[in-house]
Amino acid sequence: MNLHQLRIFYAIAQSPTLTQAAKQLGLTQPTLSQQLSKLEQKVGAKLFNRALNQMELTNAGQFLLRRAQIILNEVDETQSHLHEFASGMRGVIRLAGLNSIIRVVAPRAIAFLKERLPEVEFDIHEMAPAEVLELLYGRQVDIGLIAANSVAKSSVSFKEILLLNDPYVFAVPSGLGLATVAAPDTDLAPDERRVVNSCIRFNFGSHHARRVERWHQEMLPRHRQVVQCRSYEVALSMVRAGLGVCLVPALAAHDDNGGLAGIDLYATDLPGRQTVVMLPSQYQRTEPYKTFLDALRQASSAVCMPRILPMPPFISQAVARRESPEADLGRPLEKPMAPIDLQPR
Repeated sequence: MNLHQLRIFYAIAQSPTLTQAAKQLGLTQPTLSQQLSKLEQKVGAKLFNRALNQMELTNAGQFLLRRAQIILNEVDETQSHLHEFASGMRGVIRLAGLNSIIRVVAPRAIAFLKERLPEVEFDIHEMAPAEVLELLYGRQVDIGLIAANSVAKSSVSFKEILLLNDPYVFAVPSGLGLATVAAPDTDLAPDERRVVNSCIRFNFGSHHARRVERWHQEMLPRHRQVVQCRSYEVALSMVRAGLGVCLVPALAAHDDNGGLAGIDLYATDLPGRQTVVMLPSQYQRTEPYKTFLDALRQASSAVCMPRILPMPPFISQAVARRESPEADLGRPLEKPMAPIDLQPR
């Protein structure tokens, strides 16, 4: 049977006469009778007992009526929802990005979106920038949330829109008290000095890894790497346990549920992580992505950074030495090279 025949059957069953059912459907009575006969042939049973234009359901007809109500309701609801997809009122937004960004920005953005488009669903993936870009190119996700410059510009053909600037902070175990420390080697107790010089590193891309390494060499010349991990969350858990210190974006330490317990954050001079939303350019004008993009901007502007303490003296002094034009005047002269004897022997 097909839906057209099922709708005809349902209309006949709900109407007192065949004539009224024909009028309701906009069909002639002979056409209605013909379609009903074809349906009875397909199901192999009589659906109505006919008597002087009166239509009385048989047992098979009563069974089909119950099923028809369910089927036609489902079809009508499906058609209605498909229309919502076409108009952008309903859909599935596939979102991928860094955990530290998605965890803070996405919930707020989704809450904003639900106020306008409550039927939109989300499929969220947490992964590294290169993997996000791969899924975007493969059309497996619609929107990416990553740090700007975390992927090569030459490989990007998507629209990038800046959402927020996320400062890099120096995360240390609570109570270490670096506010007055000008020289860790002399101002800290041995156990504290060991913690400050124990570096926990997130496995960055090569360019950022070199920048972080240079920063540690300038600020903590006696440092050594004790842990390398694959997520900021793991790195912060190591800091909380007192195993060492690490550089993280402030949002990685952001947690509305008291995630900063056991950790102090200090300002650094490192350039902040610029978070961008990456998507195909046409999505800026297509629902529901257009509204979600607005929601991401609104959520980003509402983000409150965790408490960041001023730069410790030993860091601010190292920054001042680096930026001073006289920074090199105090360095000892290099030992002159011994003359090279070029005479043949």
